[in-house]
Amino acid sequence: MREDGEHGMTGGMTADTGRHTPLVTPAQPETLTPLLRDRESVLVYDRSHELRPEELRAILEAARWSPSAGNSQPWGFLVGLRGDDTHAAMVEVLSSANQAWAPSASAIILTLHQVATDEDHEIAYSDYAMFDLGQAVAHITVQARSMGLQVRQFGGFDHRAATERFAVPPHWAVTTGIALGLPGGPDDDAQMPDWVRTRARLPRSRLPLEAFVHSGKFGHTADFLTD
Repeated sequence: MREDGEHGMTGGMTADTGRHTPLVTPAQPETLTPLLRDRESVLVYDRSHELRPEELRAILEAARWSPSAGNSQPWGFLVGLRGDDTHAAMVEVLSSANQAWAPSASAIILTLHQVATDEDHEIAYSDYAMFDLGQAVAHITVQARSMGLQVRQFGGFDHRAATERFAVPPHWAVTTGIALGLPGGPDDDAQMPDWVRTRARLPRSRLPLEAFVHSGKFGHTADFLTD
């Protein structure tokens, strides 16, 4: 099930600047590795699928071996498997919209990044910590796809409640959520609210490269794209 229209991008005027935004374009999947071409932000998961410990370890090893500034590795992950107490506590802090679909995933992972160095100098603080966390999550996504699984990232949850519930220290920030699991079938789809089924079927689309790849100065489309 495909749902990559999460930003609701359409051609037209932007509300804040009045500038025209480029029309979104269909994906060009033939240029991508299948691991990226077949990546989808899945909303409907197989409710019977269970992650084996070795699978979860492999997925998190991908994060472990992702690059970071000065090898600082400023990321952390809270992992809840469907049916355990951590998962149940995570569901409680999700937004109502995300509570409609995320609990069916095999695992929910809350990501963290370091925002300061504590008194014990646990690891050196880096200005690039959130960027490095993003790289780690991207590696998780590709590793999961290589195993036939899918990942959906989200931000809709009570960050303060999650921080308190999981005793996150002040030099760490709860950042995003990840739903991880096996894409669902018709039986799983039928159990979802109408709005979830509708969003799950939205076509994939992206801005063209010309909209965001520049050369010379910002706003000048890179020459190699127009040659």
